[in-house]
Amino acid sequence: MKDNFEKYIVVKSSPIHGMGIFTNVEIPEGSEILIISGEVISEEECIKREEQGNVYIFWDEDNYIDTSNTEKIKYINHNCDFNCDVLDGEENTLRLIAYRNISAGEELTIDYGYEEIYKECHCSICA
Repeated sequence: MKDNFEKYIVVKSSPIHGMGIFTNVEIPEGSEILIISGEVISEEECIKREEQGNVYIFWDEDNYIDTSNTEKIKYINHNCDFNCDVLDGEENTLRLIAYRNISAGEELTIDYGYEEIYKECHCSICA
């Protein structure tokens, strides 16, 4: 039986930046944590919204998904020592997957994967 980890994910203050998302339970490597969905937009619209300050946009090679109206995933922070990965999902969605075993109480993070983030990053790897 597949666990539903999304119900164990909470938003709270993050030592990394602002708010973050945390798990209340252990999550095994490879587990699906939640589905990333939102408004599917074009690359042109994505660039426009980023210029207006919206930074909560995920993408795969074909789709841009604006997650600014979501309850949880919009708060995921960057860490070079990330514990989650974003993979393709079903139609117009992506999946947040545990990249490694994640302990209860741990903040969920991803590698944002764009050049500018590494200049601003203060994680243990970059420090």
